[in-house]
Amino acid sequence: MPIDFYYTPGSPPCRSVLLTAKALGLELNLKTLDLHHGEHMKPEFLKINPQHCVPTLVDGDLALWESRAIIVYLVQAYGKNDSLFPKDPKKQALVNQRLQFDVSTLYPAFADQYYPWIFAGVPKSDDKEKKIHDALAFLEIFLGSSAWAAGDSVTVADIALVASISTFEAVDIDLKKYANISKWFEKCKSTLAGYQEFNQKGIDGFKIMVANLTKK
Repeated sequence: MPIDFYYTPGSPPCRSVLLTAKALGLELNLKTLDLHHGEHMKPEFLKINPQHCVPTLVDGDLALWESRAIIVYLVQAYGKNDSLFPKDPKKQALVNQRLQFDVSTLYPAFADQYYPWIFAGVPKSDDKEKKIHDALAFLEIFLGSSAWAAGDSVTVADIALVASISTFEAVDIDLKKYANISKWFEKCKSTLAGYQEFNQKGIDGFKIMVANLTKK
């Protein structure tokens, strides 16, 4: 049976799932949802996911949302080895910490500042911008102790984090002063399978959307 994937291309969490699937050599049956026109609120989608959010994955009798849960599931179910999500408890714990950092600190700092500005015209604030750079400072420290986000090889932590960080770059948040992040980011671009197709294309579309919605 095909694995159905409901998504929107500009979404960082959706892009992290696409990158993970590519890393696993996994074909997803892509189903784009137009959130602006309320396709995620249609009864047939609400039956799958009552929280009506993307990304949402349907694999047989399993319906799963929350991108970080999805990428871990895909690796555990379809990975040929455990390199992207190690079985070793300590290595796995570090990957989980980085994923939790992304979902609870890094990405929310961005979303709290930029989504109200993009979609509702709410002015950006210095306090919210500071929270973004506070989060980036933590990531800069993390990346100072290892080649990748959670050790010496690529894991799903890198995939989730690069989907977020590339979105920061898309709205011109200055990453240049973070040497470790900048080096890691460039390495992700050149190393992660399908980066241009499954992440950069979404970023390019996101940039166009931001320009259109925020122009005076």
